[in-house]
Amino acid sequence: MTTVSAYAATSVSEPLTRTTITRREMGPHDVTIAIHFAGICHSDIHTVKGEWGEPAFPLVPGHEIAGVVTAVGSEVTRYRVGDRVGVGCFVDSCRECRHCLAGDEQYCVRGMTGTYNGVDRDGRPTQGGYSGAIVVDENYVLRIPDSLPLDAAAPLLCAGITTYSPLRHWNVGPGTRVAVVGLGGLGHMAVKLGKALGADVTVLSQSLKKREDGLRLGAGAYYATSDPDTFRALRSSFDVVINTVSANLDLGRYLMLLDVDGTLVELGMPEKPMTVPAAPLVGGRRRLAGSLIGGIAETQEMLDFCAEHGVLPEIEVIEPEYINTAYERVLASDVRYRFVIDTASLRG
Repeated sequence: MTTVSAYAATSVSEPLTRTTITRREMGPHDVTIAIHFAGICHSDIHTVKGEWGEPAFPLVPGHEIAGVVTAVGSEVTRYRVGDRVGVGCFVDSCRECRHCLAGDEQYCVRGMTGTYNGVDRDGRPTQGGYSGAIVVDENYVLRIPDSLPLDAAAPLLCAGITTYSPLRHWNVGPGTRVAVVGLGGLGHMAVKLGKALGADVTVLSQSLKKREDGLRLGAGAYYATSDPDTFRALRSSFDVVINTVSANLDLGRYLMLLDVDGTLVELGMPEKPMTVPAAPLVGGRRRLAGSLIGGIAETQEMLDFCAEHGVLPEIEVIEPEYINTAYERVLASDVRYRFVIDTASLRG
């Protein structure tokens, strides 16, 4: 086993601290990756704070990983030393169920293996990207195109695919009217990707304070949801509404924004159960749906699409020592729009 430096959470109430962890010995199909950058996802914060169940401490978060291959197993065929690669939200799945065979490993019947806070095939807990290196089976590694900077590529491995997948699944393209609820780490990517796919994109945010950003990122219109007139003015205006916030919204009001046969796609996971009124669903043949990241093939498709269309997240690069402050700023919505950790000091 190899020892690497990392930042780990030790309890739901303590700050993350620098430590060392061990990575498994490289198997014949494994790739060893020197991590150069790791994005901070709000899911990291939910997990370490125990909001999605009791974590397995000590826990190293991070599932937006970009780096360079430093070694490959004897039977690896997809990658070579020096390749620019990424790792997203999961590092294994059963590989046998109908969903895995269809390329939807995120819906694995037996459950995908999370990049962190999961259990690896050797029975050890998985640890994430806030670290200097990681060992991953080649089948769960992504190739990062040369035109994508590694620091900006990292958030694509979660924020990018989480928004790309539903846009593609619901056939968003030229002429599609899309509303994006929330302009944060996910929302700003939904705007950029929707625009690149040719859709007419509108941002729905609580206030107008990010209006200039929203229009710059590609939205054609921007409305404040705190204004009741917004819901009257936009009734039956959209084919797809992408909800990127993890708050308990008044779903009836948002469903009424959809035209007949429209779809409201839930990406966030609110703390409390959602209340869904039947009338807006029945009255417009509308749908309420959800979407979870994307499979390996679709994630690679997303990376290639972003490279081809020049779609990159807006990032703020930080040192590992700043992680706890970054968490506070994420909770205060004080980031435009994704923190990315430069892990150089963890590779030393």
